[in-house]
Amino acid sequence: MSTPPPTTQPDPQEIDARAVRRAFTRAAATYDAAAVLQREIGSRMAQRLDYVRLAPELVLDGGCGTGEAVVAFATRYPQARVVAMDLAWSMVTTTRARTRAGRGLWRRLLPAARAASGEPWCLCADLNALPLRALAFDLVWSNLALQWVNDVPRVFAEWRRVLKVGGLLSFSTFGPDTLREVREAFRRVDGHTHTSRFIDMHDLGDMLVGAGFADPVMDMETITMTYADPAALLRELKHIGATNATRGRPHGLMGRARWQRMLAALSELGRDGRIPATFEVVYGHAWKIEPTRTAEGHAIVKLTRRSKAS
Repeated sequence: MSTPPPTTQPDPQEIDARAVRRAFTRAAATYDAAAVLQREIGSRMAQRLDYVRLAPELVLDGGCGTGEAVVAFATRYPQARVVAMDLAWSMVTTTRARTRAGRGLWRRLLPAARAASGEPWCLCADLNALPLRALAFDLVWSNLALQWVNDVPRVFAEWRRVLKVGGLLSFSTFGPDTLREVREAFRRVDGHTHTSRFIDMHDLGDMLVGAGFADPVMDMETITMTYADPAALLRELKHIGATNATRGRPHGLMGRARWQRMLAALSELGRDGRIPATFEVVYGHAWKIEPTRTAEGHAIVKLTRRSKAS
C-alpha cells in the first residue's frame, strides 16, 4: 500500500490575489481622499526622473490606481503614450475618467493645443503575466504595487521582457519595517497574519540583477505617519485598499473583545497623543541592456563583417 504524499501547507503570508482585487475594487471611490502617502511617494519617484535623460514614446504604469501618475506623465512626457494597468477594474475605469476630464480641461484652456500622445490605453491585468508584447516600452513605472504580488522575480522578468533595450524601470514598494506598530498590536491578540510580507531592499536589488537588469540603484527612507486614534489609521488603510490580503488572515469576525484589545495595544504605542504608523519606503531603478547570455546560459558573441578597404 503506497503512502500518500505529504500535504503542503499554504504559506500564511502568501498574497491572495482575489482578495487584493476585491479590496482595491471597493477602494476606488475612497482612494484619492486617503492616499496622501501614495501621492507623496509618487512625487518623490518623479523627482528622481529629473536626473535621467529619457524621452519615452511608450510608458507602462504598472498598478496605476486612480491615475495620478498617468495625468502627470502627460505634462512630463507629452510625446509619450501611456498604458495604465491595474488589477482592479474599478481603478482602471477611474483612471480613464480622470484622464479624459483632464484632457478636456486642457483643451478648453488651450484650444490650439493637441497632445501628440492621445489618451492612455487602459488595461485590467496582472503584473505576473503582462498581456503585452516584448520590447515595446521605454519606461516601466510602478508606484507601490510590488508588495501585492508573491513572485517578485517573475514580475521583474515580465517588466524586463516588455522593456526595450535601453529602457528604464522605476518602482517603489514597502520594506520590512512597514506597519510594525500594526503587526505588534495584532500579535498581542491572535496568531494570524495581519500585514503583507515586505521584502528587504538588498534582496530586491539582487532580484533585479537576477532578472537581467543592469546598474540597479536602490535606496530607502522611513516615513512615519501619525493619526488621531487607532481607528483613523485602520480606516485610512481600508480606504486605500491596503487591507489584509494574506492567506493566513482570519476569515471570521475577530470579536468585540479582541478588537478592543488590539485598539488598546495600538493606543499604547502612541506618542504625544498621536498614533504612529511606520512606512519603510524602498525606491529602485535599473536599466535593460543588451543580453550577454542566452536563456540556456550560453554567452552571446556578436560578429560583424569588416568592410573591405577601397
